[in-house]
Amino acid sequence: MLGVTESKVDPDRLPSPVLAYIGDAVYELAVREYLVNRGLLSVNKLHREAVRHVRASTQARIFHALEGRLNAAEEAVARRGRNYKSGHGSRGNSIIEYRQSTGFECLVGYLYLRRDMARLEEIFALARQVIEEELAP
Repeated sequence: MLGVTESKVDPDRLPSPVLAYIGDAVYELAVREYLVNRGLLSVNKLHREAVRHVRASTQARIFHALEGRLNAAEEAVARRGRNYKSGHGSRGNSIIEYRQSTGFECLVGYLYLRRDMARLEEIFALARQVIEEELAP
């Protein structure tokens, strides 16, 4: 549980929505930890900031920042997630942003289920750069 034990599933065989489902949760937890480490201690502020950073438009920017930085397997997973047609879009975001964010979430879920925490941390470091650029005045 929580990346401590060996995963019993093969992430290469999981459908994109399942990878995105796991990736969404893992990424949100990483964002929450990042915000607490930055010193935010008000739950209301934490929630508002977390929502800003996990929304589809931010994840789409992270997806773009990953271009050229993924290996072939990671690229295939992200592309598979981006191309998955769920039948619905995200409220308030373009379908393109929604699909790119799904690709990002699939990648996160894939790396998490592979227990490739070193690579996941590299991806999160890049995500932090995108978030910090967004916060800069």
